[in-house]
This record gives sequence, structure tokens and C-alpha cells, in this order.
Amino acid sequence: MSGRGESPGSARAALELLEKNGWSLAVAESLTGGLVAAALTAVPGASRTFRGSVTAYATDLKRDLLGVPGDLLADRGAVDGEVARQMAAGVRWRLGADWGLSTTGVAGPEPQDGQPVGTVFLAAAGPGGQNEQVRLSLEGDRDEIRAATVLAALELLQRVVNAAGGADAMESPAGEQTEENQRSHP
Repeated sequence: MSGRGESPGSARAALELLEKNGWSLAVAESLTGGLVAAALTAVPGASRTFRGSVTAYATDLKRDLLGVPGDLLADRGAVDGEVARQMAAGVRWRLGADWGLSTTGVAGPEPQDGQPVGTVFLAAAGPGGQNEQVRLSLEGDRDEIRAATVLAALELLQRVVNAAGGADAMESPAGEQTEENQRSHP
């Protein structure tokens, strides 16, 4: 990161909050194509909390690697809030992390799945069943939309991890097969 004052959504701030709580993170990216993972791994010491990422740009990878139901993808397309939620839960399960974070959307230049350019969905899934999804309508060119998505994803992560920061959230450590993820992910 830049070394200047960190914004609330910065990768450094998010990683520090995860580390403070003893939690790990995995990321599933589509429209950002690895930019969230790049922002996280640019921070020295990221390996203490960041387990890895899956760049599932193709729709079939969302299904096959992240466990997003094929009927959901067929009905709604890849640019959808529930798809983002399933991606976050899937990467959390697949990489054995406490938290999963995901991005999916349309960076342009053309609309996709009936969604206009700038439509973005983010999701975070955590221990104890915490999850949140966010819909964004961003403006700008492809690079600006992707950069704004990275910042918004890191802000979402920081907000949900901060909100969950108590002992109650430690009920389902990374990799443990809870009833929920056994149903969602074989």
C-alpha cells in the first residue's frame, strides 16, 4: 500500500482487523480478476490471514469451483446478489477460511446478463453464519469500475469483520464442516 494514511477500506486495515480476531480470509473474484487479492498481498504480512483466492471469471467455474448452483446461474446469470453470496460461501469452504469475500458484476464496455455496465454485487460470508451482500451502481470506465469495486469490497470486509469481532463469531472455525456448508457444498 502507499504508506500514507490508510482509508477505512484499505487492504492493510482489513488484514489487521482479521489478524486481531485470529481469522483467515479467502476471496472469489470475477469482474475484478484478481485485483482484490493483489491489493491484499501487496501488504507485508498478508500471509498471516490471507489464504488465497479463486478468480472465477467464467460462469462454469463459479459453478464447478465455488459451488454456485447451476440453476441459479441459468435463471439469474452471473451478475446477481445471490450468486455473489454463494461465491463468498463457496470460496470460504473451498479454501478453508473463516471469511469469504466475493465480487461479481459488469465492468463494461457492454451490459451482461441483462445488467447495465457498473452493476456490481459484493458479498462476505463468515463464521457463525454471518453474511452480507451489497449491490453497487458504479460509474466510470472499466478500470474505474474495477478499482471502485476493490475499495468497496475491502470496506465491506472491514465492516462485517468488525461487526462480528466477538467470541460468539468463533463457533465455526475455518474448515469445520457445519450443517450449512455440508448442504451447500459437497
